[in-house]
Amino acid sequence: MYKTIIFDVDGTLINTEDAVLGSLQKLLKTDYNKDVARSELSFVLGIPGSDSLPKLGIDNIDKANERWNFFMKDFYHSIHVYNEINILLDTLKKKGLDQGIVTSKTKQELKDDFEPFGLMSYLSYIVCADDTKKHKPNPEPIIKFLEISKAEPSSSIYIGDTIYDFECARDAGVDFGLALWGCKNHENIPAKYKFEKPLDILKFVD
Repeated sequence: MYKTIIFDVDGTLINTEDAVLGSLQKLLKTDYNKDVARSELSFVLGIPGSDSLPKLGIDNIDKANERWNFFMKDFYHSIHVYNEINILLDTLKKKGLDQGIVTSKTKQELKDDFEPFGLMSYLSYIVCADDTKKHKPNPEPIIKFLEISKAEPSSSIYIGDTIYDFECARDAGVDFGLALWGCKNHENIPAKYKFEKPLDILKFVD
């Protein structure tokens, strides 16, 4: 049974897919005159812009990331909290479990995209992209989380929606639960658990 629940953010707590991909398409079209199909951009979901933008042939990463975040504002209306997440986080808090996030968002992106939904009060520990030198799928972000929370790997679980999340958890020695509500290709992602809906997680906590 788990005592520490670590969540990814995008695709796990909130649905940002339309916003992330739509704003990236707009960036590529507006600044680089590139028309790129959304299906060709889905690889960016789950990793920081500093890692994904170079794969699109973009050199000035800081500027491009800033512009990407600027265009995200045009898509904020499409971002929403997944069903049952509020109930899940509230129930876990009442049970006295430690909760936190390990995300590929920077602190500023977390403030802009996530904080408005009012979920931060449930989260005791937070690791953002600018808290570590290496990022998912490298295990460093979860190792950092374990360090600051003093949680035991054996009693912790990471919940995410991508192969990057699985690899990060595996290499940090933490069990992984796949959030099927935000996952696109679950057949290709090995996971100890595959959760159909958020409240299914409650079966595995103290």
